[in-house]
Amino acid sequence: MTDTVPERKMALICAKGGLDECYPALILANAARMSGIDCMIFFTFYGLDVVTEDRVDHLHVNMVGNPSSPMPPFIAGLPGMELLASSMMRRKLDELDLPGPREMLGILHEAGCTMYGCELAMRMFGRTREDLLPVVEDVITATDFYDLTAGAHIVFV
Repeated sequence: MTDTVPERKMALICAKGGLDECYPALILANAARMSGIDCMIFFTFYGLDVVTEDRVDHLHVNMVGNPSSPMPPFIAGLPGMELLASSMMRRKLDELDLPGPREMLGILHEAGCTMYGCELAMRMFGRTREDLLPVVEDVITATDFYDLTAGAHIVFV
């Protein structure tokens, strides 16, 4: 009898495009690859912003409607609060020496994490393959996603 360790696979679904909302998927994918776990990320709906060339460097923190925000909603909605929150988060990420989303995607790509855009979301938002960063392997359907993730742990982030 041999003790074989089953292959571990992780599939993350990134459906949110906020600066604060994309990091959980990026950090989990990085941790998976560092642990030798095969990993892929499926970017859908607003998560497409994370892998869209003209949006990735302009992600922001949305304080309005965030139940975990320490700011009361009437203050969070004031002009400039989103910019302030985003600036504070970028500063904190710098202090923690965490790369920005674009750099993090490059690191993941080099580590072997495969990344896909959602075909339906691409059509909904009028995006083309050329709008996406080169780290995106392909644009696939939800059915393709399930085919590619056979045997993987799927996490919606």
